[in-house]
Amino acid sequence: MLIAAAGVSAQIFNPARWTSDIEMTGDNTGVIVFKATIQKGWHVYSNDISPDAGPTPLSIKYTTLEGVTLDGGLTPSAKPHSEYDELFEAQLSWWAGSVELRQKFTATASDFSIDGTLTYAACNDENCIPPAKYPFTLKGHATVKAASVSSETAAAAPVAPAVVEEPVAVTVGDETPEQPGTPDAAVVDTADTAAVESTATTALDLWAPVDYDSTDGANGNGTSMWFIFLTCFLGGFVALLTPCVWPMIPMTVSFFLKKGKSRSKSIADATIYGVSIIVIYVALGLIVTAISGASALNALSTSAVCNIIFFLLLVVFAISFFGAFDITLPSSWSNKVDSTAEKTTGLLSIFFMAFTLTLVSFSCTGPIIGTLLVEAASTGDKMGPAIGMFGFSLALAIPFCLFAMFPSLLQSAPKSGKWMNTVKVVLGFIELALSLKFLSVADLAYGWHILDREVFIVLWVIIFALLGLYLLGQFNFSHYGKADSSVGVFRFFLAIASLSFAVYLVPGLWGAPLKGVSAFVPPLFTQDFNLYGREFVEYDDYDRGMEAARREGKPVFIDFSGYGCVNCRKMEGAVLDNSNIHTMIEENFVVIKLMVDEKKSLPEPMIVEENGRKVTLDTYGDKWSYLQRHKFNANAQPFYVILNPDGKLISGPFSYDENIPRFAEFLEKGISNK
Repeated sequence: MLIAAAGVSAQIFNPARWTSDIEMTGDNTGVIVFKATIQKGWHVYSNDISPDAGPTPLSIKYTTLEGVTLDGGLTPSAKPHSEYDELFEAQLSWWAGSVELRQKFTATASDFSIDGTLTYAACNDENCIPPAKYPFTLKGHATVKAASVSSETAAAAPVAPAVVEEPVAVTVGDETPEQPGTPDAAVVDTADTAAVESTATTALDLWAPVDYDSTDGANGNGTSMWFIFLTCFLGGFVALLTPCVWPMIPMTVSFFLKKGKSRSKSIADATIYGVSIIVIYVALGLIVTAISGASALNALSTSAVCNIIFFLLLVVFAISFFGAFDITLPSSWSNKVDSTAEKTTGLLSIFFMAFTLTLVSFSCTGPIIGTLLVEAASTGDKMGPAIGMFGFSLALAIPFCLFAMFPSLLQSAPKSGKWMNTVKVVLGFIELALSLKFLSVADLAYGWHILDREVFIVLWVIIFALLGLYLLGQFNFSHYGKADSSVGVFRFFLAIASLSFAVYLVPGLWGAPLKGVSAFVPPLFTQDFNLYGREFVEYDDYDRGMEAARREGKPVFIDFSGYGCVNCRKMEGAVLDNSNIHTMIEENFVVIKLMVDEKKSLPEPMIVEENGRKVTLDTYGDKWSYLQRHKFNANAQPFYVILNPDGKLISGPFSYDENIPRFAEFLEKGISNK
């Protein structure tokens, strides 16, 4: 199976199961009952939505009403959830879990029949499906009094079937086979048997189902796992330089050298000590996953509430490093673990010594660990925290083993001093800057517009300019005493790097791409003033777009989207509008954007064969939805693929994932395989 760049493969979603039945409530009265069972995490939009708001409201179209008349409107079993959506600037309502819809009727004949189609739209936190249809055919028998039907009515000629459109409130799902499965044939004819453009040989080839085995997709999460490991490994080395950890190295190594009967025994004990540190921190990472759950971790990167919590945590950590207060664990914990270490012997004693180090050094390592865990967890991968803590603890454990093996190195190691406080302050500035990334995610989700791109960049310019001035000794925090007028060479070059970075950010205030930090700054669409902005051409027709690709000799970037797809808007704001991504797409691809809920009617209805039955496509949205199901065996949006001009898959698919580096990798693969 193809593993997509976003960590998912192409698939057909069927989030709701529909059933329909008739319940007689009297001799000639009854109720049509529609029941929906909705998969967890999905919701179905109700009839309360304005047709112009975006998402398709639920509706029922009765094509046959023989021997019955409808009484009143549709009544749901539960009131739909309603809230204002900032992206669509409209009030939206929906159901989740299950819902029952009831329609009263009166029978005017002994035998009656009711046919029709229920249409609905559904979304979850990552995907939306195009408007789906549930066809139903119901028959029943009623006791109709002779007086209730006049002889004139009885003798009347049959009346044409009634067609009634009824907006309805409903929940997620669909039981109709209209969506699932790989299609058996491409477009074959129209309702009037007229020739259709897509039946040409070339077009049929372009509509042919893709071979997912012919491409291995992108690298998935492998790259992100290495990134997490290396980032946390570097964080571990930084933690070594703090005043809570660095002085512990010579003390611990000397203890092992004095305690051991031989040098080999001392090395073995120090190695066990280092392994114990790794075990403790990896266990911490596993505990984070166990408490949150894999599914919860997958939601962290896009959860507005979680990102606000992460923002506040990192601000608190930064303030701690600036010297306002220390984050410490209860002293009774470390005392108890220390006394336990003294009472035990052998491997258990060494393990408790490592545990003591973990607790004692928490005031310095806690903020670093917290930041790294936030970053690892927000990738959405269930192994992220454990991999991150392995990298962190490995860096922390190496010096203890290394100095135990080569004690003479201790003499050349830097001595403890004021430079350690400098490390803490620098980390404080970095954590303060990093915290804004999480606040930006929440700001985009809620549409507050308090941290638009230029505001974000202004704050970063100030933070890194202040960091540069601090490194040059222009000021210091009161907790650490007066500023040191003498500046070392290394500190001087760090100041140059920080000030240069601040200057590099300045053009971003006018819309410059800032490719080096495009994964951190808010998307370009939040920029109020942009001197650099350009829009690329998007084709809204698949065949015309593919024709343009053949003329230009470029690969094709296809975006299956929808007017009512909330997650499509999120991806556009967080990823596609990113300056770096926007430039890559504009310069290297022909862009085709297909709206699967487009209501515009086709010039002629199209009849296709799907899953062994004939399906009529009336609108352009029907056509593009069918294309996605038929060619890519998928029906959820957003959905991105890259094809060559011959219609062959060369990268993807890519679904909802706001990770910009992964999306860039997905694009780069399409560019390299063209």
